[in-house]
Amino acid sequence: MESGERRSLLRRYLDFPLIWKLFIALVLGAAAGLILGPRAEVLQPLGDLFLRLLQMLIVPLVLFTLVVGVSSIGPARLGRIGGKVFLYYMLTSVVAITLGIALALFVRPGGGLSMPGAAGEEPAEAPPIGETLLNIVPENPFAAMVEGNVLAVIFFAVLVGLALGAMQSSADERLRELAGLARRLFDAGAEVMFLIVRGVLEYAPVGVFALIAVTLGEVGAEALLPLARLTGVVYGGVALQIGFYALLLLLFGVSLRRFFLAAREPMLTAFVTRSSSGTLPVSIRAAESMGVRKGVHGFSLPFGATVNMDGTALYVGAAVVFVAGVSGVELGFGQLLGVVLVGVLASIGTAGVPGAGLIMLSLAITQAGLPFAAVALVAGIDAILDMARTMCNVTGDLTGTRLVAQTEEGMLDEKRGAPEARLAAG
Repeated sequence: MESGERRSLLRRYLDFPLIWKLFIALVLGAAAGLILGPRAEVLQPLGDLFLRLLQMLIVPLVLFTLVVGVSSIGPARLGRIGGKVFLYYMLTSVVAITLGIALALFVRPGGGLSMPGAAGEEPAEAPPIGETLLNIVPENPFAAMVEGNVLAVIFFAVLVGLALGAMQSSADERLRELAGLARRLFDAGAEVMFLIVRGVLEYAPVGVFALIAVTLGEVGAEALLPLARLTGVVYGGVALQIGFYALLLLLFGVSLRRFFLAAREPMLTAFVTRSSSGTLPVSIRAAESMGVRKGVHGFSLPFGATVNMDGTALYVGAAVVFVAGVSGVELGFGQLLGVVLVGVLASIGTAGVPGAGLIMLSLAITQAGLPFAAVALVAGIDAILDMARTMCNVTGDLTGTRLVAQTEEGMLDEKRGAPEARLAAG
């Protein structure tokens, strides 16, 4: 009976939405820290375990998901439409992460707060820019994995993915069979990693509770204001990024009223569900109501749900600057460039599911050589930030889809996309 009750409690815990578990952990951790004061340090091992779990995921997650993501493109699909879609996604991701970094450097959300444990760590010194770019190409990819050289692992994974994609399109049946076998192996590895990620995220509330309690126990309530500033930076940055999409639409002669009338449902769905992949059916319906033909949206939207993570890239840029401020580290240009490269490249393999941004942030922090302890502060409000960044991701996907359709003859049904009543019906 007692065993059954324990299983029932575990099932109820697992079924409870993660966003609420993290929010409750944040509130309870803050209360425990303020009440216990320095005595909250006894909880530190629980928080350290969470940080170790996150660090454990980085290299295998990058390797498996990037290989699968890139190989799924395939040379055949990377024709004129695919090239335009890919170029748009990469350019807007660069704009997004640069915007996040610029806003955070201006606001300095982590200023005035010192994270316990972070000050004692010596962050890695950033190499010169030329060396940073050269080090993207690993001398030994396996050594890069062992050393946690994220950019080098990303570069190697992209090459493997492109090679597999080419093999899948080969005229040689043997190469096609081998490519299919290898891709299934990487696909299985990616699914294994996603399952582990889900398990780690179930432990995340415990880690967040412990680390927030330890932080507030050491520094007091002054940690709450920096977190509020970071939230303001991310939400403000998302608003500016959506304004950037609107500018692009205007430049291509697209009616903003018609576009956002069609896009409002997937934007709201993304905000609530915090999942680009989960919003995909709603996004497809919106693209169809805009008059975009399947030849464009059938590729751009599923591809964008994996590759185009503008909101997440913006969040990563802002959060890295926040972590640096909390850790008392001044980021050099080389480190910021590395963060931009990781943010853009890692978005190719970042899953469009709740909590994926936290993994992407871990990659960027590792690349910048920053202390890892401050990740817990961001994790405490990650669900709140995730809603805005996912809405931005989906809006970017729809914008790119509409722009590419505008530039391709026969890929836009103006009659279907024109009536506003039809747009509203979705």
